[in-house]
Amino acid sequence: MDWNNLLEHIVKNDRSHAQFLNTLSFMENAGARKISHCEDPITVTLLQLKHAAEEHRHAYYLKKQILKLNNNWCLTYQSSDLLAAVSTKQYLNQLDSKACRFLKKHYQLTSSQLKHAAYLFVTYAIEVRADALYPIYQEVLTRLQSRVMVKSIILEEAGHLEEMIAQLDLFSQDWKTVADIIIALENELHDEWFSALIQEINYRESV
Repeated sequence: MDWNNLLEHIVKNDRSHAQFLNTLSFMENAGARKISHCEDPITVTLLQLKHAAEEHRHAYYLKKQILKLNNNWCLTYQSSDLLAAVSTKQYLNQLDSKACRFLKKHYQLTSSQLKHAAYLFVTYAIEVRADALYPIYQEVLTRLQSRVMVKSIILEEAGHLEEMIAQLDLFSQDWKTVADIIIALENELHDEWFSALIQEINYRESV
């Protein structure tokens, strides 16, 4: 099963669809909180503030989309309101932890430098994933004539990716080589999350 097939199964079931929207909202919110955690209280940049604000807005926007399916579903981020809850909740924390271990060793960074490097590389990896996933999701939504839309998120995530590339160009000449390693770490976590989603949807359809 690929993302197209999985998303068709999810979108065709309103309850599962609401939980998937909530799952994406949780991840966007977690990303925003990570970005804020990486901020230096004095030297934080306009761009970093912009990214945190936009990720929070994405989390809010996705939550509001749930209202198109049901006003009383997925009111919180408790596990029963998410898909593949364990994998979902671990995804970003694990990526951040693994990336930090590699970046600290590779660049010999201080604690404050490591926070900035992690922000750049982890955000880049997540934006690459978002740039791939959201257009597929929107295509399925359009094909199935869903009232849910994510077009505005697609545009902003594409802008984020361009901004992160510009920041990484300033950070290090070898950033692409390092980014490939961080992307590989993210791919492993993505595959685990994707498998967990498939397993949960298959189970629901079998009972």
